[in-house]
Amino acid sequence: MLKKHKYTITFVSWMVFVTFSSLVSFKGTDAANIDIPNLDKVVHFSFYFGAAFLAVFFIREVTKGSMSLRKAVLFALIGAICYGIVIEVLQYSLTADRHGDIFDALANSVGAIIGSLAVKSFFSKERWLKWRN
Repeated sequence: MLKKHKYTITFVSWMVFVTFSSLVSFKGTDAANIDIPNLDKVVHFSFYFGAAFLAVFFIREVTKGSMSLRKAVLFALIGAICYGIVIEVLQYSLTADRHGDIFDALANSVGAIIGSLAVKSFFSKERWLKWRN
């Protein structure tokens, strides 16, 4: 049963992790003391690269392979970008010590775009992986 829904479980778990990491305060922990320039943007990029990448497989699993790769990538891309914007708005409006940032939303969007392009590239006709409808 779980094997049948492996991409759904992986995608939902990833999104729970991203949401938790984006909205929970890490003030007073060792993670708050890490000071690497622009690490925050790299993390945002990575979160949404993973989200868009996994979303394509989630969509394929949910639609039982009936959706074209192009459409699945487009839905994953739009969904990841919208989710990233919503998370930034929630950080701005709901959290006390986190803040929404336009540059975080931009890093989220770039990560989603590159993640979507990576899936598209892996399954394009020129590559060895094939997306079968």
